[in-house]
Amino acid sequence: MNPRTGTRKTVRSRLAQLGAQPSAPATLPIDSPERIAIVLDAMGSDKSPAPEIAGAILACKLLPVRVLLTGPEDVLRPALDAALRGEEAAIEIVHASEWISMEDKAATSVRSKRDSSMRVGLKLVREKKAAGFFSAGNTGAAMATAKMVLGALNGVDRPALAAILPTVTGVPCTLLDVGANVDCNAQNLQQFAVMGQMYARSVLKISKPRVGLFSIGEEESKGNALTHETFPLLKDIGINFIGNVEGRDLFNGTVHVVVCDGFVGNVALKTTEGLAKLVRELLRESLTSTVTAKVGAMLSKQAFNEFKKRLDYSEYGGAPLLGVRGVCIVGHGSSNERAIMNGIRVAAEFAQAEINVQIEEQLATIAAKRPQPEAGLSPDHNAPLN
Repeated sequence: MNPRTGTRKTVRSRLAQLGAQPSAPATLPIDSPERIAIVLDAMGSDKSPAPEIAGAILACKLLPVRVLLTGPEDVLRPALDAALRGEEAAIEIVHASEWISMEDKAATSVRSKRDSSMRVGLKLVREKKAAGFFSAGNTGAAMATAKMVLGALNGVDRPALAAILPTVTGVPCTLLDVGANVDCNAQNLQQFAVMGQMYARSVLKISKPRVGLFSIGEEESKGNALTHETFPLLKDIGINFIGNVEGRDLFNGTVHVVVCDGFVGNVALKTTEGLAKLVRELLRESLTSTVTAKVGAMLSKQAFNEFKKRLDYSEYGGAPLLGVRGVCIVGHGSSNERAIMNGIRVAAEFAQAEINVQIEEQLATIAAKRPQPEAGLSPDHNAPLN
């Protein structure tokens, strides 16, 4: 890779703009063992490594974390030193000679680039040298590498990618799967429901999350073969299942977790992103179309900024890959330093909540109630690979 020009200047200038942010609670020493180690793929985002370095520095100032940057040291070291300007930070560089770009095909790159920044970082999680991993890189590659290196939790057939959506009530809605599995069966969706409600409860702090099945109508009879088969499986598994929900329910606050197959979820997510962009652009045009509108825009600037913040992906910290033996958060390719910092925060919160242990316990309880097939040997599909 040709190192991004202007990286040092970009990192310094953006950190200066964020200088007004509150500092970490006067706090943990840099070498404190209480800091949670989080791996950050430093070569992931569209403008890497500048946003990653700035986000790592910001995270270490505001959060009780230690960040392990993975990527080529000859690129990262001078950029990090320039950004720190002689200051110290709880940041360590772990060398990785390769990286996976947005243009690389996930299926081939995850196997051919065995020393990629993603793979090196996820191995640190597998080896318990770090509590979690965050990347703003190639989503398909991140998911494939996590499945390959970490493996799936006991009782999980297919890990799922979750998206955190804003709602009118201010309480986010978790939608899964949004692209990890295009084709799913009813048992997959049952597992998604368990994982999603556990994430909403432990990380998003929703005491009793309401879980819905994504369909074309609220009645149990509505939907397709998959929703008809899934509906009864969600009734008696110890979650707060409220039945079928529709597209509008994603944003009205009536449901906290929505489950569907990855094809439907990805279409819904991309539609949502496009609509949010349209609303922002139309509002901006309306507020600058006339002199009167511009004056009104100046008077309502604070409200407009709050509106943008509620729709800003950088505030939500990325999409968790639920169901793998470890913590893996995937961010947007255009992530800025604040999005990177929030991704690190979510990874740390995920690790502290020990959600994976709870997921395995609940799935084991469900499996124990399910009629068992005849005894026989079957391969362990959940085992990780090197």
